Formats: sequence, C-alpha cells, structure tokens
Amino acid sequence: MNQDHPKTLEAIETASIDELRALQLERLRWSLNHAYNKVSFYRRAFTDAGVHPDDLTSLDDLHRFPLTTKQDLRDNYPFGMFAVPREKVVRIHASSGTTGKPTVVGYTKGDIDTWAQVMARSIYAAGGRPGDLCHVSYGYGLFTGGLGAHYGAERLGCTVIPMSGGQTEKQVQLITDFKPRIIMVTPSYCLNIADEVERQGLVAADCSLEIGIFGAEPWTNQMRAELEARLGIDAVDIYGLSEIIGPGVAAECVETKDGPTIWEDHFYPEIIDPVSGEPLPDGEHGELVFTSLTKEAFPVIRYRTRDLSRLLPGSARTMRRFDKITGRSDDMVIIRGVNVFPSQIEELILKTSGLAPHYQIEVARKDNLSSLTINAELAPATPANRIEALERELAHSVKAYIGIASRVVVHVPGSVPRSQGKAQRVVTSEPA
Repeated sequence: MNQDHPKTLEAIETASIDELRALQLERLRWSLNHAYNKVSFYRRAFTDAGVHPDDLTSLDDLHRFPLTTKQDLRDNYPFGMFAVPREKVVRIHASSGTTGKPTVVGYTKGDIDTWAQVMARSIYAAGGRPGDLCHVSYGYGLFTGGLGAHYGAERLGCTVIPMSGGQTEKQVQLITDFKPRIIMVTPSYCLNIADEVERQGLVAADCSLEIGIFGAEPWTNQMRAELEARLGIDAVDIYGLSEIIGPGVAAECVETKDGPTIWEDHFYPEIIDPVSGEPLPDGEHGELVFTSLTKEAFPVIRYRTRDLSRLLPGSARTMRRFDKITGRSDDMVIIRGVNVFPSQIEELILKTSGLAPHYQIEVARKDNLSSLTINAELAPATPANRIEALERELAHSVKAYIGIASRVVVHVPGSVPRSQGKAQRVVTSEPA
C-alpha cells in the first residue's frame, strides 16, 4: 500500500461503480474464504447455514451468509475470532465491556497500515491537509478512537497533538497556545471544551480551529449547527466501531456534509430489518451491517452494528453514503409503547431557545411501566425565571413530536453531568 502522504484523492474514491463493484467482489470472495478457513466460528456458522464461500458468485449472494453479533464475539473471548496466529497480531483493542465481557479485536501489521490509510483518507475528506496541526482528544488506550486518529493524522502528514480526553482546562490551554487547525473528539466533549473556553473569558469562535472531526456517538444536524456557530468550524462526521476496524469505516466530505461516505473498498455495507434480519434495499431505514473486505487478523462477516440509518448514493465520492445515525437499536427505550431515541430528545432541546445542549434522560421502571425524565440545562445567558416556561415548552414539544408525556427538569448551568469522552445519555433506575 502506498504510504506516501496523500496529496489528492485516491483513484478508487472516484472510480466507476463497475470498477468498485468488481473490486468488492474479488475482495469479498477472499474475505469469506479467509474467515471460513481460519476461524472455527465462521466455519461452523457457514456450515450450519448451509453455505460455503464458493457459493458467492455475486455481491447479492452475501445475504445468504449468517449475521454476526457482538454476543458471538463475546462467546469467543478473548482470541477465538482471530484468523492469524496470536504472535502475528501486533496490537489488541477492546471495547469497554460495560455490559459484559469486552469484545477483543486484533490487528496485523497490514491491518494497522490499512487503518492508517482509511483514517488519512477520512481526515483529507474532512478538509485536513499535510502540515496541519491536529489536536486529538479521543481517548487513547484500548478504545480505538485515539490511536486510530493519531496514526491516520500522521499518515496524512499532520503534526499530531496526542492530548486524549479529560483535563479540559489543559485542552483549552494547548488549543490556545499551539493553535491547531483540526480537532478530533466526541461532539459532547467538544461542547465541554467550548464551555471552558468561554468560562476563561475567551471567544470560542476566535480560536484557531477550522475543522472538527466528530464521532464515537450519534449526533444530530442541530448539534452540527451548534458546534459550527460556537467554534467557527466545519463540523464533519466520522464513523467506525472497533469490531470493524475502529474510526475510519466512513467519513463525511467537507464539501457536501451529507452523511459519511463508506470506504467501500474495505468495508461492504448492507441495511437489514433490525427485527427480522432480512436485507433491505438502499434508501430504506434499518440497521447497518458491515463485512470486512481486507482485514487479516479479525475478519468480520455481516456484523450487526445496531446503528440505525439508510444507505444513500455517493455524492462527493463514488462510494455510498449513509444518513446520520438516528440511534442504536440497543439504545432505544420504549416508553408506554413508543420507541424513543436520545437523538430525538437532543434535536428538540437544540431547537428550544434558552436551553444549553447538555442533557441526560432518566428512564424509571415500575410495575412493568416506564416513565421518562429529561434533565436539561439553562443556557448561561438565560434568566433563571424562565426555567418553568422552558420546562413546559420542552415537555410540550416531546409530547407533540414524539408522542409521549415526560417530566422535564431544567437545571442551572453546569448541573447536568459532563462527558469526558462518550456521553452517557440514558440512565435507568428501578424506583422503590
């Protein structure tokens, strides 16, 4: 693979659809055979489903192969999904494991090279260029965000500031002193950085930042507008998950900002019905599924991401895009029979003048019924005597647009818990 710093688009980014599909079919055949021959889980799963890699004669045949879930990865903890000898694995990442055993993923040297390349491509698509100072506030360590961003920025030829998450005052100091052009961070934590800039008496929009590359959690176009207005930046979306490779599976192009472009030469996308698992056509809303096309240590076949979106035609690039993630099927809460996603609440809060963009949702369950409390926060310049009116306004909006009754509590500025990385938007309690 070319390890020179990208100066222009890679040829595959603007290749014809026919060229792209031919490459995908070739690589998909390789990936299915690699998984079948090297990972006992996939050999059993394919056999149980009555399929063999040789049965794939076109891309449309992929739906005949079984889906892979996060539970499958946990059942094979720690190294059972590796397709190469463990000593050929040069790095291991893992999920946080907050809901069970962590999911463990491995990378060969070739995988790390591929990851750096798709991340460099993503940063270039966002407007980054060789020589830019890039401030990385994603967490480093087992979480893929920090090191993924770091290696990609270096591959592009940027100067990397490996700040990681937390230490918000120091984040602001380094941004003020070093004057980076790019920041890579979760959108919720970027809001905290902007708050701290303003707390120090500075104007956030006057800082050196021009590009914000935001990911690791769903965020709305209303949040994009908030971040761009406060910081004077282009806010672009980057997407990934550790099971597929980490960040860099897809990224928005700054010239269009119309949803992340999937780097389809490495990751083949599908949309399925999240209940039945049946494939859906492009344009239909459902759950994103990915199959890796080039991964060596940890191939994944039809992995269920639980992220809800729809596939769209390419715009700035040949490759397909997907719509903003509306939520995750496993983050959805059901309140008296109505499906509710945090992104819906976020959108209404950001449309309510007088509220800050910080919030947390409490779901209380009692006697098989659920109730919803929305903890919002007063914007710093909003008078405290508006709290009751804002509570009524937001509760009315939730009822009108989502269809559920909720309790809204508007707190004084700084009261809602702040994120040091990924925001915890929903907390669940069992009332006594």
